[in-house]
Amino acid sequence: MPVVVWNATRRCNLRCVHCYSASTPQPADEELTTTDAGAMIDDLAAAGVPVVLFSGGEPLVREDLTELIARASTAGLRTVLSTNGTLITPELAGRLARAGLNYAGISIDGLRQANDDIRGVPGAFQQALAGLNCCRRAGIRVGLRFTMTQRNISQLPAMFDLAAQERIPRICFYHLVFAGRAETIVEEALAPEQTRAAVDLIIDRTAAAHAAGWKVEVLTVDNHADGPYLYMKLLKADPQQASQCLALLRRQGGNGSGSRIGCIGWSGDVHPDQFWRKCVLGSVRRRRFTEIWSDDSQPLLAALRDRKKRLKGRCARCRWLDVCNGNLRARAEAASGDTWGQDPACYLTDQEISP
Repeated sequence: MPVVVWNATRRCNLRCVHCYSASTPQPADEELTTTDAGAMIDDLAAAGVPVVLFSGGEPLVREDLTELIARASTAGLRTVLSTNGTLITPELAGRLARAGLNYAGISIDGLRQANDDIRGVPGAFQQALAGLNCCRRAGIRVGLRFTMTQRNISQLPAMFDLAAQERIPRICFYHLVFAGRAETIVEEALAPEQTRAAVDLIIDRTAAAHAAGWKVEVLTVDNHADGPYLYMKLLKADPQQASQCLALLRRQGGNGSGSRIGCIGWSGDVHPDQFWRKCVLGSVRRRRFTEIWSDDSQPLLAALRDRKKRLKGRCARCRWLDVCNGNLRARAEAASGDTWGQDPACYLTDQEISP
């Protein structure tokens, strides 16, 4: 069973320019009720889903969210919250902790004005940082989430500085995916040379932090070219570690949309991942998630699980296909209209991908 992202609501109190769900101040029609969501959670737990990630919109605008997190936690699911952090008070953080929340990822896209400009609301940075610290004081593990675009890439070093200053144990750096409102800012995606420079900086700053005794956990997300790029860098510096890295990458298998990760939208629609909202596989209002996910007669699911022979362009001839799996199909489709076209976010050179 996959990790499941549940977009608990479309409603959000911010107006982020890169919002993959194109959230609005109002809830969407026919959002799942508490009863609906509880039945969905019970089904996920019974099927052995390992993790449910509560996302949005801003999930904390749902008054029943702590109740639903508690239900998931009691059922044995690992519970993760993706939030902008601005609504978290000491009282709410305490309720989240008592509900059994395992982790809160709080999105901050730069320091102060840089973040607020992207998120569309003055004061969002300070509110998010305050919410993060409320979670920490309540005993909830926290991390930063930062989406890299042209308008904030200069803030990358500052995010490491902020995490070091606050002793935040985890940072996730997201590559831009062309979904939701991000479809209107495709030109703000990093160019290949910018992406390489950004990943180099992330690798170097992480290594320096660990050398200095700060064992921060750093992830890059939504671009599976990062795996082979890291391996090739390690191969020059430490061949033994590079070998271990490659073995891990092969076990992970690259992008898992439609297999190791799935998404349930606010109205109950099931998607191959959280970015591919245009693709609806079924609805939990009419059929259990587990039945939808295990239905091999669903053409796209079957194709995603056997995608290598369908890929085109650079992806089809790439020697790293076993550790990347063709990257994000939602981004490839958004860029070219072809589900099986090459992902434009790949920044590896032709020489690097050649067999």
